[in-house]
Amino acid sequence: MAIRRKKRLDISQYVEGILQQDRVRLSQAITLVESTLEEDRSLARQLIERLLPYTGKAVRIGITGVPGVGKSTFIEALGQYIAQQGKKLAVLAVDPSSQRSRGSIMGDKTRMELLAANQNAYIRPSPAGTSLGGVASRTRETMLLCEAAGFEVIFIETVGVGQSETVVHGMVDFFLLLMLAGAGDELQGIKKGIMEMADVVAITKADGDNQQKAAVAKAEYQSAFHLFPPAANGWFPKVVTCSALHNEGIEHIWSLTNEYIEHTQQNKYFDERRKEQNLRWMYETIRQTLEEQFFHHKEVIKKLPQVAQQISEGTLPPLTGAQLLLDLAKK
Repeated sequence: MAIRRKKRLDISQYVEGILQQDRVRLSQAITLVESTLEEDRSLARQLIERLLPYTGKAVRIGITGVPGVGKSTFIEALGQYIAQQGKKLAVLAVDPSSQRSRGSIMGDKTRMELLAANQNAYIRPSPAGTSLGGVASRTRETMLLCEAAGFEVIFIETVGVGQSETVVHGMVDFFLLLMLAGAGDELQGIKKGIMEMADVVAITKADGDNQQKAAVAKAEYQSAFHLFPPAANGWFPKVVTCSALHNEGIEHIWSLTNEYIEHTQQNKYFDERRKEQNLRWMYETIRQTLEEQFFHHKEVIKKLPQVAQQISEGTLPPLTGAQLLLDLAKK
């Protein structure tokens, strides 16, 4: 028996629903932009074009942290504080690991139950994608839909590890790095690149017996920043301590976020960065689309296993094999 597909909504239904802040329509629109079907992708592009004039007004915040840092607890505490100020908050995740686990649609909501229940908050996990670039592209589109739906603050959380921090940094205005104290040498194993991306470093779980360790870690991280070259945004990164469990330091972190946004808006870095990010998004989309078209080309699909075997056996040079496949894709 043939499977009946759900009927698509008309694009005007998506647009009107989102502009009226209808969360059901917003969720349906996000599902549309997550689709890999070409007809859905075409509709999604039209939707983004229609909604673009209503986007760009939110503060975009990237949040990452080492394993065990208490990221969910922190995001819930900060999110609750922001929502209590009357601001509408959306929490999105960039999770390349979902390619393997396929994730859980309810995963993000069950680990932030209080925030998920807040009427000013909206939580949406990332889709499983074929590449980190694919996941990031959908997250960008989702961010724009949330902005058009009236959300004033967007959290983009890195759930995975590795390149995801760099990708998230490339789509936000402010980057927050969560670190732990008392785990041996505080700077051991910390990638310089991730540290350089941070606008604020927050030492979490600074409560009880851990308060002294957190104070020491704060001093060490602050000293480390003096070794880095000045940032293009004219902002010197701040290091703070906090306890999401006891809601200590949360208000200060939000205050620093607003201070940073005001600083970068005044010196025009904010707008310039947004322009650069949009251009980068275009180039990434071109690369991703070309890659998808290449690997879906019928002749490439047929020839790829044979070429791969020859290369692995050492009977065909990798460059020759690559060019052979590229030539096939041109036909």
